[in-house]
Amino acid sequence: MTTTLVNPATGASFREVPSTSAAETDAGIEKAQEAFVSWRAIAPGERARLLRAFAAVVDAHNEELARLEVENSGHTIGNARWEAGNVRDCLNYYSAAPERLFGRQIPVAGGVDVTFREPLGVVGIIVPWNFPMPIAGWGFAPALAAGNTVVLKPAEITPLTAMRIAELALEAGIPEGVFTVLPGQGSVVGQRFVTNPLVRKVCFTGSTEVGKQIMAGCADQVKRVTLELGGKSANVVFADADIAKAAATAPYAVFDNAGQDCCARSRILVERSAYDEFVGRLETAVHGMKVVDPGQDDSEMGPMVSARQRDSVQAYIDGASIAFQGSAPDGDGYWLPPTVVESASTDEPVWREEVFGPVVAVMAFDDEDHAVALANDTEYGLSGSIYTRDLGRALRVSRAVDSGNLSVNSHSSVRYWTPFGGFKQSGLGRELGPDAPNAFTEEKNVFFSDE
Repeated sequence: MTTTLVNPATGASFREVPSTSAAETDAGIEKAQEAFVSWRAIAPGERARLLRAFAAVVDAHNEELARLEVENSGHTIGNARWEAGNVRDCLNYYSAAPERLFGRQIPVAGGVDVTFREPLGVVGIIVPWNFPMPIAGWGFAPALAAGNTVVLKPAEITPLTAMRIAELALEAGIPEGVFTVLPGQGSVVGQRFVTNPLVRKVCFTGSTEVGKQIMAGCADQVKRVTLELGGKSANVVFADADIAKAAATAPYAVFDNAGQDCCARSRILVERSAYDEFVGRLETAVHGMKVVDPGQDDSEMGPMVSARQRDSVQAYIDGASIAFQGSAPDGDGYWLPPTVVESASTDEPVWREEVFGPVVAVMAFDDEDHAVALANDTEYGLSGSIYTRDLGRALRVSRAVDSGNLSVNSHSSVRYWTPFGGFKQSGLGRELGPDAPNAFTEEKNVFFSDE
């Protein structure tokens, strides 16, 4: 069985990729378990050296990986270069972890008590189609650093960069079986990650609906999970903010990657006294976006990843009150223009649901309490932005908004050196940051009697 890959910018198929069967998945997991025995025993300094070598090889192939992502996923070339660089940076950052996974000595009576950080074993990582490279790196880099082996399932329609990175791992000297990529269907490969007892942890990024199913399946074996799920993040703009900056940057907070981003600020809340100015400036910014061939260096937004995703997003646009739209290429490919909707009610689907496309809803608020209430009126809590010049307000609102990642006067959500994860139905656990390797370990306590 194979999967036909399609270039989202042209709609043309260009490659067939074999789909891993359940038996082949189990064989890959068993090979990873065999490799775990020797990988965990490698001296920390040597494991660190291998991860740095892996990072160097990824860096040497940055342009190749970026071009693969443009063709397979429709990402702009500028974004794709950054994404490959993010894999390199994660590997370099976590290459320091093997020599810094410290236990503790705890004062006790009658002896000495110490703790150890022990790797879990085989870790299964399930990666979505919206950011195939960085999300893979956020999982496998700290997992490998902590001494685990990894089996990774890329999204069925965007497997190419993960498959190539696995080849680069071998080129860098990572032993065979330590990092394995198994392309295929979630109902086959992903399901075996959940049900095969040799897999000790599953990291999943994707929809909340599927995340719940994975969590329920892992519960049967008390298997550890990290879940990064949906989002409906708010961009809260107060009247005292730099309105020109907030409006000029807002399109990139939601239309980056054609809006296919769990962190997209797809709800813009603007204080009523600044609403008209903000929306006017936002319209200028949206019309100025370059939505062109993602392989061009000046492209700022590419196509949707698939016809199915485009049609899903178009249904939201068809049922909404459109304020204005940007441009999009005519002809083949899965293109949609960046679209701004003025919402009159929080019950509108475009306001409440994760559209996952280049659509943003705008609404006015009256005061600080109203802004916080609107921002929190969602089942999600992944990311968001707050624009204000008032430091006290920034502190109050950032503490009051139920979200795992917030930026003040910025739209940045992810830094590999800081923790990332959601509140409510946006997920469970944290990725990235200095403590990420600990999430791939068990803490073992040992007491030594002095008698």
